[in-house]
Amino acid sequence: MKIHKTYPAAVTAFILTFGVIVSSYANEEQTKGEKIYQQYCSSCHGPKLQGGNAQSLVDGVWQFGSGRDYVTQTVKFGVQHLGMPGYEDTLTASQVKQVVDFLMDAENTASPPKPQIPKQIQTRDYDITIETIAEGLEVPWSIAFIDNDTFLVTERPGRLRKIVNGQLLSEPIKRTPKVLNEGQGGLLDVAVDPKYKDNGWIYLAYSHVLEESSTNRPGAMTRIVRGHIKDNTWTDQQVIYEAPHKTYRATRHHYGCRIVFDRKNHLFFGIGDRGAMDQAQDLSRPNGKIHRIFTDGRIPEDNPFMNHKNSLPTIFAYGIRNPQGMAIHPVTDQLWENEHGPLGGDEINLIEAGKNYGWPVITYGRNYDSSIISKLTEKEGMEQPILYYTPSIAICGQDFVRGDLFAKWKHYQLNGALKYEEVRLTDVKENRVLHDEVILKNAGRVRDVACAPDGAIYAVLNQPGSIIRLTPKK
Repeated sequence: MKIHKTYPAAVTAFILTFGVIVSSYANEEQTKGEKIYQQYCSSCHGPKLQGGNAQSLVDGVWQFGSGRDYVTQTVKFGVQHLGMPGYEDTLTASQVKQVVDFLMDAENTASPPKPQIPKQIQTRDYDITIETIAEGLEVPWSIAFIDNDTFLVTERPGRLRKIVNGQLLSEPIKRTPKVLNEGQGGLLDVAVDPKYKDNGWIYLAYSHVLEESSTNRPGAMTRIVRGHIKDNTWTDQQVIYEAPHKTYRATRHHYGCRIVFDRKNHLFFGIGDRGAMDQAQDLSRPNGKIHRIFTDGRIPEDNPFMNHKNSLPTIFAYGIRNPQGMAIHPVTDQLWENEHGPLGGDEINLIEAGKNYGWPVITYGRNYDSSIISKLTEKEGMEQPILYYTPSIAICGQDFVRGDLFAKWKHYQLNGALKYEEVRLTDVKENRVLHDEVILKNAGRVRDVACAPDGAIYAVLNQPGSIIRLTPKK
């Protein structure tokens, strides 16, 4: 039973006044916390806490422990092996409390679900119809087309799924390789051999971990395999690239990785710097590099560092931070790449044999705590990006428009963005950007973009876990 008390008028006035003061103080503290968040955290977790390079902070999932104490520890000490810095030396104890207060309040008052993806949008050249092809996927990462009616999609926790005639098959492909589903690792890219009709090869990139150790965190690195799919089962697996085990790292971020093929039977793939940025300049290390092999794993004799002492022969280019998109131009056969910068400095690059793309000696970005990585943005012997984005859009996925469905955009470049939730259309001529346009915005975090054999544009939405198709309105 509740007992209701009656207070004298003076006491009541004091209680009300005190309540207003407390409320005003709380609002002021929350405003301070939001400012701190926007300065130090939003570049990874999104300006509205919706997620960017890192996970959402308002979806009810706390990767490193829920509750004030766990969140405070994460802010103070970071998660170094996953690339999140600690702010104990950057923020005062009071500032840490303010930003944690803001996060806790944001979780409790999270905004309502996003509106549904529109069925039609307008661009400069086309009215576009949007169809949802698949839903309910868990962190989808990549898409690859077998033909117009059949394509594959990876889910980062380790599942390879098939979509046939617009329907997501309920059962994943069986017996795919075991992946390290931790941090940014997992099952990453999937690619279909250009001669698939003759040989049936499918290629997978994933985070491969060494055997568990009782004393140390086991090392991991990006690995490439190929195999066949028979009776919904992964079979005939061949490892076509595995880095020397001594180069594996205990970190759990910046794996890359995309797989593309040129007309000469070369297979290109990229590995991120794995959190060891200086190693991107070290030719004895696989991380921070673009690699080139043949589709069966053999190393081309004309690779630029094939006969260099202490250099890995698979390396094609270096000075790369974290490649998130790669594509071969359908006419020139040139290799293009996009990569995440840190706080600013996402890049689109034209990749050429033996070239040094500068990371971390030159960069247009800063550390996530706003400290300077390098004062240099250019240096002799190091390549400039064709285009860079500051602030970072968390660029992700890349392809070229093919076919006649979007005839006005033929051979334009497509790039997605996680943080900015975009699909961008980029007109590149003679290695210069003539036009850069956002054709889709706020449908979800775009992890991959691809042009289907029939010319339709597909976007893989990391969140909310769906695949959509864009076609011109009839």
